[in-house]
Amino acid sequence: MRLTVGQAVVRFLAAQRSERDGITHPLFAGCFGIFGHGNVAGVGQALLEAEVLSAGALPYVTARNEQGMVHAAAGYARMRNRLSTWACTASIGPGSSNMLTGAALATVNRLPVLLLPSDVFATRVSSPVLQELESPAGQDLTVNDAFRPLSRFFDRVWRPEQLPAALLGAMRVLTDPAETGAATIALPQDVQAQAYDWPEELFAERVWHVARPVPEPAALARAVEVIRSARQPLLVAGGGVIYSEATAALRAFAEATGVPVAETQAGKGSLPYDHPMSVGAVGSTGSTAANRLAADADVVIGVGTRWSDFTTASRTAFGADGVRFVNVNVAAPDGAKHAGTAVVADARVALAALTDALADWQVPPGHRERARRLAAEWDATVGRAYDLGHGPLPAQSEVIGAVNAGTGPRDVVICAAGSMPGDLHKLWRTRDPKGYHVEYGYSCMGYEIAGGLGVALAIRDTGETDRRAVVMVGDGSYLMMAQELVTAVQEGVDLLVVLVQNHGFASIGELSESLGSQRFGTRYRVRDAGSGRLDGDVLPVDLAANAESLGVRVLRASGIDDFRTKLAEARAHTGGPVLVHVETDPLVPAPSSESWWDVPVAEVARLESTTQARKSYEAAKAAQRPYLDPRG
Repeated sequence: MRLTVGQAVVRFLAAQRSERDGITHPLFAGCFGIFGHGNVAGVGQALLEAEVLSAGALPYVTARNEQGMVHAAAGYARMRNRLSTWACTASIGPGSSNMLTGAALATVNRLPVLLLPSDVFATRVSSPVLQELESPAGQDLTVNDAFRPLSRFFDRVWRPEQLPAALLGAMRVLTDPAETGAATIALPQDVQAQAYDWPEELFAERVWHVARPVPEPAALARAVEVIRSARQPLLVAGGGVIYSEATAALRAFAEATGVPVAETQAGKGSLPYDHPMSVGAVGSTGSTAANRLAADADVVIGVGTRWSDFTTASRTAFGADGVRFVNVNVAAPDGAKHAGTAVVADARVALAALTDALADWQVPPGHRERARRLAAEWDATVGRAYDLGHGPLPAQSEVIGAVNAGTGPRDVVICAAGSMPGDLHKLWRTRDPKGYHVEYGYSCMGYEIAGGLGVALAIRDTGETDRRAVVMVGDGSYLMMAQELVTAVQEGVDLLVVLVQNHGFASIGELSESLGSQRFGTRYRVRDAGSGRLDGDVLPVDLAANAESLGVRVLRASGIDDFRTKLAEARAHTGGPVLVHVETDPLVPAPSSESWWDVPVAEVARLESTTQARKSYEAAKAAQRPYLDPRG
């Protein structure tokens, strides 16, 4: 078949499928893109042909920001449990380098996205071309080489003959649960338009089977031995439980053994918040229930978690002498962390095997009862935070409570950065495995609306009429990247955005104060003519008007009662995005997690606030553990 490289890429992608448990999905729901001179006549022309001549074999969606479209692809992939994703095409130079942050986010979170950055002329016939980075280190070095450390797979197609191997290599990585992340194929702009005679079989429908690796019997036996020795065990559910669709297996394990279940940011929703074995979030932004159990746990079973510092409270959460770890993970490097007993396997398969192997074993009754009591105490704390009655502006916890009560049990809350992810982690009452979508691997400001667009597209594609995508975003993240609201208007997708306006960086402000830096540089203020500092009046910014100017229906709420009314009105809106704007008091903290996060404080300072913060830091750091001894 004589096709250009761009046409071959589009035809190949349209024929790819993923399969798990006998259910087949299109691997690519479509292609996001922004056209420039580097891709408009190559991949762009091929997408036009697909839309006009092949009944939209690979649907195209115009985005507004290249980073944003990668976030949307990542949000879609997460919502689809990594079984479907999007491709992203960008022009040469800044168009492609704009995707770098998105690539890092996808790889950190192990979410499959395919990036197709355009590149310089392979022939070098007129170098340097527009937007080419020249390097004295070599003629083959381009801006796109920056994708190499950010991608799980990288290739550059200098000649058409190289394309099949690049495409097949990228598909293998995208569909491997242990290896997945950003896959990048750089396409020189002249090569995109170059014709070649391709073998027809390259474009045959191809099914990529997503495996469920089973645990090695000896590894399973070692894990069972460790768990049987426990008197106060705790299971920490990570994102792997959700992606593996292992929530039913987790529930069966917890109910059979009595082991309480705590959740990471990615694993929140592994059990409903009110399940008898659920103790909520764990770590720096966790519940006091989970963290008190973690402090005393003699065995910690991690399932599908990579043990980030927020989960371990910078390695202070698990403080018992001799604590041992059992790590169930499809990725071998995660299985080896904290000198743990590794079970390298699919979460669902491994949990079922552990349940069978522990059929005659349960935790002591007192441990089960303590977990339930602590969970009930924390739930009462959450209830008080939801109904704080703070004024004149509501606390953020009250807004979270109103959104939790005013949305459906299968709605999806989306967030990523600022103070809200921590508050959501500890306070959100999750009722559905896919109901909580907080990007906290890269915690990227600006992900919220773009990622929410991806979630909304996934909901539309799966026909789930009882779900809504609900973005919660602060003014700081909104100002970073709100452009994909225009894409939501363009596509007519139902996206509900709650914009919490607190006139600054609330999270970093609170952290700054705790570190002795007095909230410096975290408030949105006019520079005062007298002091020369940013401590004047609040900036006259109207983000609600900004959203309205982008074509979004906007509802302004005044106070928490009016917010509840406006939220109900927004949830009834269909046919495009709707935004509810509400102001909150940034100085009201959420309930304490009784935990810690390691952010170093200046060792020497002339400010008394910093000196005192350093003393507190050194006292907390003394509790850090290396978790190196395989014996516990």
